Amino acid sequence: MKTTDNSLNWFEISVAEMPRAKKFYESIFGLALADGEVAGTQMAFFPTDGGNGKIGGALAQGPFHKPSIDGSKVYLNANPNLSTVLDKVEKSGGKVVLPKTSIGDFGHMAFFIDSEGNVVGLHSNN
Repeated sequence: MKTTDNSLNWFEISVAEMPRAKKFYESIFGLALADGEVAGTQMAFFPTDGGNGKIGGALAQGPFHKPSIDGSKVYLNANPNLSTVLDKVEKSGGKVVLPKTSIGDFGHMAFFIDSEGNVVGLHSNN
């Protein structure tokens, strides 16, 4: 692997009910997710500028995607201050399980349970 390669190049957050999950993520981040389907899996894609080395991802509903509190952990970018996103979680149907926490020189992180039962991380520099 080249030093310029990302360790992570894609993420999928499993969902049980796409309209509910899409509304939740659009609400807390104030963005629009694009609908699509890949190999029989219903998806809602997070905005990305493909081809520039930035990581992209999607919500995914299909036979290989089951939401779980014990599943994989992804940390979504909440810059410039994750409190802005975290403050919307419970109003949008989620639950904050670890409030904004300092991780020293690496910024701050938090965990929330989304509308589908997944535990998802947030990270910001502030």
